[in-house]
Amino acid sequence: MTDTQQSRPNDLTRQIVVIAAATFMIIAAMVGTGLLGGTAVQDLQGGALDEDATYLAPASPAFSIWSAIYLGLIAYTVWQALPGQRSKPRQRAIGWWIAATMVLNGLWLVLAQFTTLIATVIGIVGLLIALGITFRISVLTRVSGDGFADALLIDGVTGLHLGWVTLATVANITAWLTTIAPESWADAATGIGIAVLVVVGLIGIAIAWFSGGRIAPALALAWGLSWVAVARFTGEPESVGIGIAAIVVAVVVLGVAVLVKAGKLLRPGVD
Repeated sequence: MTDTQQSRPNDLTRQIVVIAAATFMIIAAMVGTGLLGGTAVQDLQGGALDEDATYLAPASPAFSIWSAIYLGLIAYTVWQALPGQRSKPRQRAIGWWIAATMVLNGLWLVLAQFTTLIATVIGIVGLLIALGITFRISVLTRVSGDGFADALLIDGVTGLHLGWVTLATVANITAWLTTIAPESWADAATGIGIAVLVVVGLIGIAIAWFSGGRIAPALALAWGLSWVAVARFTGEPESVGIGIAAIVVAVVVLGVAVLVKAGKLLRPGVD
């Protein structure tokens, strides 16, 4: 048995910390969404986070992606707790970071429920940074033949989480800026919104390129952007320009990820 396969004292500690982080995330989500009493999510911060609050807020069905992310994180928590995963080098590298993302995930909802809008911006930026680091580790530690569970519960779940929070960060910052910006900014809202979506698209392309065409982040981004388009076409505030831009960016981000992935498949010697 190699040194990396031998269990170390902090391996068990890591598994317990991940379980504790998942437990915190679930409880925080119940508190933050108002399930245990309090304000419903769409009414938090005076409605600043609702789908009709800003030009870059997605329609409410978009948030159903949280169900997939939470289920994935819970499944990861159970899987990583198995004895066979305790001393895996990949778990050692990424487990602590996934625990951090779960804590920050739950913390954002608590901040939204009990603090200020700027506090939620700080919280979600922290979550985005942690997810970026976690996703990078997942890319660097991925080994061909690691198996389906690794691909789904580490790469897939982390990718979905990163992709969605990338867009959610933009929406959160936009919500905050909307509350402090002068009314004159409204005249340039469509142009600013399109410019921001272009930046989101560039971030999505960069994630796809440097990760070798990981599909999960692109899927999450495309999902969120599609619902931004729906909200701008059918709801308030209405903006055909932003709606069209959101669709174009969604197609480009997903298309680039597919093309990069296809390129890797055509070069089987490159993992």
